[in-house]
Amino acid sequence: MGRLRQRSLLPLCLALAFGLALALPAGAQAEGGEVEEFTFAFERSAEGWTTGFADLPADAPQDLYELDGGYRPLPEGLEGGGIYLQGHNRSDDLFMFLKHQVGGLRPNTVYAVSMSIDLATRIPPGLIGIGGSPGESVYVKAGASTVEPVTVEDDLGHLRLNIDKGNQSKGGEAMLVLGDIAHPDASGDSFAIKTLTSAGQPLVVETDGQGRVWLIVGTDSGFEGKTTLYYTRISYEFGVLQPPDTGSGLSTWSDGHPGVAWIVVVMVCGVLGALRLGRLFAGRCTWKAR
Repeated sequence: MGRLRQRSLLPLCLALAFGLALALPAGAQAEGGEVEEFTFAFERSAEGWTTGFADLPADAPQDLYELDGGYRPLPEGLEGGGIYLQGHNRSDDLFMFLKHQVGGLRPNTVYAVSMSIDLATRIPPGLIGIGGSPGESVYVKAGASTVEPVTVEDDLGHLRLNIDKGNQSKGGEAMLVLGDIAHPDASGDSFAIKTLTSAGQPLVVETDGQGRVWLIVGTDSGFEGKTTLYYTRISYEFGVLQPPDTGSGLSTWSDGHPGVAWIVVVMVCGVLGALRLGRLFAGRCTWKAR
């Protein structure tokens, strides 16, 4: 009877151990509950964002490609300011982008990143253009990278981005496709604000040793014509996906206390050890009674 009673305690002890783990502070259990947000509204300045162009010849004439960008007041009918980008896609694959580095995150930590963008466009849907639609064939992308996104010249003399952004309608390791620049309320003479989000498809990125990461937003164009637009708001959310590696394979709390995994392991080991001693003691008592 003593052995049966000891065995019957095992499920109860395990339940108590995991129940205690669930009752611990939420921050100790779910590292993913910590979220950092960066929002840029461009009300008075570019807020540190800089512009660039890729997927075009390194010696492309500025006037031929009509490249332009920087902070400007929004066009008539809209209030505030934004980051203006303009380019004529004569290379059949023009990528216009802006980038900015942020800090204050955990060093060497993997994050799930969600993105939301407001842009001002004057392109309605359903238009036909050379190589593709001026709206639906200009793909908006957003992403993040540990290394700074810069252009490098390839063997063919074209400027390419040094991160994987994908190509046109396809995303890459560092950037996701959020949508396109077509808006039903826009027209050739009137800009309208369009909101695009990553909508449940988070990007995964790891910070550098100082808790920094580069943000990048841009358009990948298949339309062989001129595109002009304004970025009026950019927002990023970083949720911890994986805590820093402590070398043990088990995480710790943010304040340095042992993690839940450690507590559960120790408690279960203690319970099993107690059960083992109990069985040995019960066996000896039975032998003596005989």
